[in-house]
Amino acid sequence: MVTDTSAFFAAMLVLYNGELLPADTVRLPLPNRGLYFNDGFFETLVWEPAGLRYLPYHVARMQRAATALSLELPATLASAAALTATVQQLIGTAPEPVQRLRLQLWRSGGGLYAPATTQPDWLLTTQPFAAVETPVLQCDFATTVRTHSSSVSFCKGPNALLYVLAAQERQRRRLDEVILLSHEGYVAETVAAALGWIRQKTIYAPTEAAGGVAGTRLAHLRTTAAALGLLWREGLYEPDELLRAEAVFTANVAGVRAVQQIGTVEFHSATHPLLRRLCLAEATTPGG
Repeated sequence: MVTDTSAFFAAMLVLYNGELLPADTVRLPLPNRGLYFNDGFFETLVWEPAGLRYLPYHVARMQRAATALSLELPATLASAAALTATVQQLIGTAPEPVQRLRLQLWRSGGGLYAPATTQPDWLLTTQPFAAVETPVLQCDFATTVRTHSSSVSFCKGPNALLYVLAAQERQRRRLDEVILLSHEGYVAETVAAALGWIRQKTIYAPTEAAGGVAGTRLAHLRTTAAALGLLWREGLYEPDELLRAEAVFTANVAGVRAVQQIGTVEFHSATHPLLRRLCLAEATTPGG
């Protein structure tokens, strides 16, 4: 555990627009459209000795986000091979073999709401990876925030404040997790992870129309399920349909977590044979 954060950041290196720099020397120019208008997006990545986990899914989401925001991805980030080579520049400075990275992109230049360029600036940071795979023991539906489907709700960043508010509710209620519903009342996602559940040998997950982020880990689990010949259904589901599940789980780059209780409804997710089979098979599925 790092106790002296100033010393940690002083020793930390980052990639800023392709230049390797000490973190405490980076100076972001003003005006800054990321700061002013949240005009950009980010990706959370995991590096291991074999390369970037879930790489095809991250690249696809980045390309889609850039298109939605009318941003041109730099050549150094625009493909799987280029992104890997760029990440390796920073990973080479990290002592631990498995790293959690954050790639932040925001539109260059100034202006008011109407931008003057399609070119982004970007910053890549890293820290040691810590898996989070412990069961979710106490969970409930969020009551203070709702998701809203839009042209950018699938990517990470544009709706960040929504998840800040949801995380605050989770803290106030002393829960391990909260489940967000859409404005129409459909199950969407959790604060920082996608959501899925199992019933009668079928895996269910909310569609993007519910307003949640298009999870890369969930996409990889779907590929794994297809390889196993398992049924996977995406759609708009009301809370009662989720509560009829045999097992419920969350999924993000940090891990897959079995949900043991939602409100007063208990599940045996951690021991469900199909969920265990899916998680065991995922490690050998290409793209992971």
